[in-house]
Amino acid sequence: MIQTEKVLEFDKIKKKWGELALTEWAKEKIMNTVPCMSENELMAKQRETSEARALLEKNGNPPLVSLTGIRKYIQMAVKGDCLSISQLEDVEKALVAVMRLKNYLRRSKQWEVSLAYYEENLDCLNNLKEIISLQIRNGRIDDYASKDLKSFRDEIERNERNMREKADAVMRANKESLSDNFSTLRNGHICIPVKKEYKNRIKGNVIDKSSTGGTLFIEPSSVGKYYETLQLLRVYEENEEYRILYSLSAMVADYEEILEQNICMIEKLDFIFSKGKLSLEYNGAEPKINTERYIRLEDGRHPLMAPSECVPLQFEIGKNFNGVVITGPNTGGKTVAIKTVALNCMMAQCGLHVSCKRAEICMNSNFLCDIGDGQNMSENLSTFSAHGLNQIGIKIDMYRQEHRFSPATPVFRRFDV
Repeated sequence: MIQTEKVLEFDKIKKKWGELALTEWAKEKIMNTVPCMSENELMAKQRETSEARALLEKNGNPPLVSLTGIRKYIQMAVKGDCLSISQLEDVEKALVAVMRLKNYLRRSKQWEVSLAYYEENLDCLNNLKEIISLQIRNGRIDDYASKDLKSFRDEIERNERNMREKADAVMRANKESLSDNFSTLRNGHICIPVKKEYKNRIKGNVIDKSSTGGTLFIEPSSVGKYYETLQLLRVYEENEEYRILYSLSAMVADYEEILEQNICMIEKLDFIFSKGKLSLEYNGAEPKINTERYIRLEDGRHPLMAPSECVPLQFEIGKNFNGVVITGPNTGGKTVAIKTVALNCMMAQCGLHVSCKRAEICMNSNFLCDIGDGQNMSENLSTFSAHGLNQIGIKIDMYRQEHRFSPATPVFRRFDV
């Protein structure tokens, strides 16, 4: 199948499709997408694509976001770890994203599209979102997150103010002993710059000295008595901050199941809407699916070629005849025609819209290709310029399976005579 995808350039469709998705889960699912073998399942996939495109056209792009890392944070909280301020802010942002997506889908219900009712599977957890937003603001725990925290911070501010005032008073009383006219913070202590020869005039502890040794940074005794109190208050503040963070982390853990459900739903919606976005890219159409081995393309185009460069293809097989012979000169479009039919059939069976005005596609059990060149449609290379690519591997695989062909297995071959 991988070789067939490469020959038909479905791998390039997948690459283009993957660029329209935001979440890693959706991107991986896109890369692993294979043709669906259940008619009912395929019709449901096609309906999803059509509804996603309809909502994109009527309501604009949905506010989907990549929730990279949120699962990791949830598991950390479940294990009892303390989430950091930035991690809790990311959880809050994720819940805001869920709320916006929920509102988008709720608005979309006016068009009676079943895809809009996925809104009921999203829970923006207003309680958790509001508590985080109230207790954490601008990258720090808010003063009013708890009464104790506000009290500790007020005491810290009062002590720091008293220390500054005491230091200023000592400086005013000993101007001639100072080498500068402002206090400074050294190793967490508020110090005044004293000339070395006047160090005995100032009561206090020498905390530091200048690089030349001519200035001593002394913490006055009247200031030092506040230092231990201040350090103790900061310990209380830190403990209270950790208590708040642990409390919020525990709330995240309590909502693990709902948060995981939200993430899964966003990933699923991201995948579905990526199909709708891809359909808009090449102006696709939903094909009719049948089990009668009948294929009909009306104004079919190769989705990797510019519409202005394509001659619309009218193709039909399966009712009055079971084989088609395409003839014409070199660079006449024979390979383009084969690839257009095969690629549109594969895209349809993967739940994607086809690059046609209208189409009927049958359920196929396999896709087998033996095309005599590997020309690149997106680069519009001529048939003979691409003959150097090695097709041996795909031909061996095809002939190994030839005895197992079923009537519902189309074989796309090109023979140059």
